[in-house]
Amino acid sequence: MVEPIFSRDDLVLTSGDPKTFDLTSEGSGKMVHVHFCGDCGTKLWLSFERFPDAVGVYAGTFDDPCWFAIEPATSKHIFLGMARKDTVVPAGLPTYVEHATTNDGVAHEPRIFEAPKIIGT
Repeated sequence: MVEPIFSRDDLVLTSGDPKTFDLTSEGSGKMVHVHFCGDCGTKLWLSFERFPDAVGVYAGTFDDPCWFAIEPATSKHIFLGMARKDTVVPAGLPTYVEHATTNDGVAHEPRIFEAPKIIGT
């Protein structure tokens, strides 16, 4: 799942009345609020007890889900410990088995995978 994170103040709802499903994060024990369309069920964005000033917008809801760059300085792959075994992890991006920080805000050290070397080409 690709989930660009924005400031909560930058999210503006222009129409509709989304519903919310609340769940407890297994990693942090904090509430995660899933906002979705009450008519069709499409997940729209997440808000977080742990990060009250941030929202994670599901990339598939954008007209062009590729409009934002995925670069090492602005991206991370989290919760790889829960990923499917056949998940492809892009080289050069910071990765984390769980979240990038502890509950009290201490940063975990990322693991960065290198691109495989192709021999004979």
